[in-house]
Parts: sequence; structure tokens; C-alpha cells
Amino acid sequence: MASYTLRRLLLMIPTLLGIMLLNFIIVQAAPGGPIDQMLARFEGLDSMASTRLDMGGAEVVTRDESRGARGIDPRFIEQLEAQFGFDQPAHVRFVGMLRDYATFDFGNSFFRDRPVVELMIERLPVSVSLGLWTTLLVYLISIPLGIRKALRHGSRFDVWSSGLVIVGYAIPGFLFAILLIVLFAGGSYWDLFPLRGLTSPDFDELSAWGKVKDYFWHITLPVVAMTIGSFATLTMLTKNSFLDEIHKQYVLTARAKGASDRRVLYGHVFRNAMLIIIAGLPGALVTIFFTGSLLIEVIFSLEGLGLLGFEAVMQRDYPVIFGTLYLYTLIGLILKLISDLTYVWVDPRIDFETRES
Repeated sequence: MASYTLRRLLLMIPTLLGIMLLNFIIVQAAPGGPIDQMLARFEGLDSMASTRLDMGGAEVVTRDESRGARGIDPRFIEQLEAQFGFDQPAHVRFVGMLRDYATFDFGNSFFRDRPVVELMIERLPVSVSLGLWTTLLVYLISIPLGIRKALRHGSRFDVWSSGLVIVGYAIPGFLFAILLIVLFAGGSYWDLFPLRGLTSPDFDELSAWGKVKDYFWHITLPVVAMTIGSFATLTMLTKNSFLDEIHKQYVLTARAKGASDRRVLYGHVFRNAMLIIIAGLPGALVTIFFTGSLLIEVIFSLEGLGLLGFEAVMQRDYPVIFGTLYLYTLIGLILKLISDLTYVWVDPRIDFETRES
């Protein structure tokens, strides 16, 4: 297993390089780069537009054509290009970026004038809080519920719980978030929970127990909104996986030998049925931690990594874009390796080394 782990770790290097190269090419080819963003800020123009119209709507002037027409000093543009590093060829910038990223030096944000690492560390508590508690609740609800639905397949409990699960899956999480705000955050009914932020302004002045209560008071509605829209898939996956195992021959044989239902379920069925659930854990973690919380962060005014990455894309803030992408990709690859190792822990019969050879 050690040699397999080593090979997987070494394989991460070309995989990471390929993903970074592909995204570097795509981002560089996208219109409205940092230079145009900065010029638009100076002139008060819409930085995302590729054309502009005169007051009558007849004259169309492209960005490339309008630089000279608007009287922008070419030397000023050259200074901006040197400041952002665009005075060097693309391949030189890419190699330099990889060299810095190998030591987790992501540089400074173009538009925030702060190190990217500092920005990510500042936003990390929000994403970790949302992702950790959402993942914990999703698995604590989905796995027992899926097992119970499998054991009572076709019963009234299975039917009405499936209906609730389907409704939760069909309605986006941000709509649940709005509904929770209307009901419990002073929208139209009860004012029980805060509307914004991860903590109160006087958080530092509270006692230890007061800080814990204040933290969970703020995080309750965002986590509930994310959980409602996330547990449906895992619940049905757990049910179908257990149903498939329950009807296999080895289960019938174990019951024929007098094994109790509890021993059959947790001694034989559980570890086999959980394999497919474990396989989806890395992707679920990455989605919940870094991308699934974007709209929730916007609605509840929580500044997390998802919102940071979205703002960077809109502003063409390349250091933040590539820094967050590098971090997400690296974490995803590591979690995938952990998932494979967990396979072996759950079911020792799996041997990746023998399969590869």
C-alpha cells in the first residue's frame, strides 16, 4: 500500500500542472483583463463591457480601439503592464507562478493590495464553519435515514420521507435561505436569529460560553439552508446501496445460518454498502466547503472562500483566481487519495496495488 500511495502522490504533480495550465490559458484568453479593469476604474466605465455606445446609441467603440481615442498615455499602460507582470511572455509568467506556488507563495491581489494567502486565511473560518457543520449534519441525517428507508422499503414511512427528500432536492438552497430569513430573521414573522455575519460586533468582549452561543446563533440559519438542499442525494444513494446489498445471496445465507438482522446489517451489509458513499465524500467535501456556499455567503453577508473566488473572477484578479484554484485542486486530489485509503480500511479485501499490477 505504501508504494501505491507514493505513486498517487507523484501523480498529483502532473495532474496539478495540467489543471493549472488549462485554466491559465482560459483565463488569459478571457476578455476584460486586469489592465482593462484598472483603466475602467480610472475612467468610471463599466469594466465588464466589451463595447460602449454614445448617448444616441449609434456609435460603437471597442475597448482596444477606444484606448487611443480616450487619450490614454501609452507609457501609463506600459507601467500598468509592468506592475501586473504582463510585460513578460505568458510562458514565463506561468513558469514563475508555478515556482512560487510550489512554496505556497501566491503573491498579492491586484486590486486589494494584500497577500493572497492573507485574504484566504481571513476568509477560511467562514468556509470551514459552513462546510464542517453542513457536512456533519448531512451525514448524520442521510446515512441513518437512508438505512431506515432501505429496511422499510415500500412502507408509508419510506413513501412520505421520499416525498420530503425530493422536495428538499428540488428547491435550491438559496430559496430555503430566503424562506428562513423571512420566518426567523425578522423578515415578516419571528426575529430569532441574526441576519448577517459570523459573530456579533462585541464578540471579543463575551465570555467563553457566550462566544460559543454567539457563534452557533449566527451559523444556524446558513447551515440549515445548506443542509436541506444537500442531504437528499446522499439519502437516496444510501438507501439504494443498502437495498442492493440486502438482496444479495450472502445476506440470505447469513440469515439462513441464524444470524440476527442486526449482525447481518452491521457485520456484513454495512461495510459493503458504505463503499459507494465513501467514494463520493471527497467531491462532497470540496463542493460544500468551497463552491456550494457561494449564494449562502451572499445572502447572509458571510465573506468566505466561495465569495472571494467569485469576486476575483469578476474583477479578473489573477493572483486570487489561481491561488484559490491551486488550493482547491490540491485539496481535492488529497481527499481523493484519502478516499481510496479509506476503501481499504472499510473493506480490507480491496487491494489497489494488485489491481494496478
